[in-house]
Amino acid sequence: MAIVHKNKKLWIPVVAGLLKRGKQILVGQRPENHSLAGQWEFPGGKIELGESPEYALARELKEELDIEAEIGELKLAITHSYEDVGIVILYYEVSYWKGEPKNIHHHSLEWIYPEELRSRTIPEANRKALDRILNILS
Repeated sequence: MAIVHKNKKLWIPVVAGLLKRGKQILVGQRPENHSLAGQWEFPGGKIELGESPEYALARELKEELDIEAEIGELKLAITHSYEDVGIVILYYEVSYWKGEPKNIHHHSLEWIYPEELRSRTIPEANRKALDRILNILS
């Protein structure tokens, strides 16, 4: 039986894929029925129990975009707290995939220039690390 401390936050491990095509990156707009609805994010999601981060990202990209992705190297790891929950985000380079990304999960998908993220509504966790993310993408 697990002991839960009331003052301890729940931590959720998350993976995000940095998909580049030329000088552009792929972002998706979160659907209306999800938290942070309408905000733009990198494709990815939660790591399920027993999964490696790379496996989780490949699974999420299949589920969200219907692509078979080859997960590259870990580019950045950050933490962020949203009130009562903390997240650890692992950003991976995804330089090769089979298939054209399809919009299965998001409200909308767009290929944008990385600098455009500055003017988009993005999750606070990404905003906090935006300079570091843009440095990776340049």
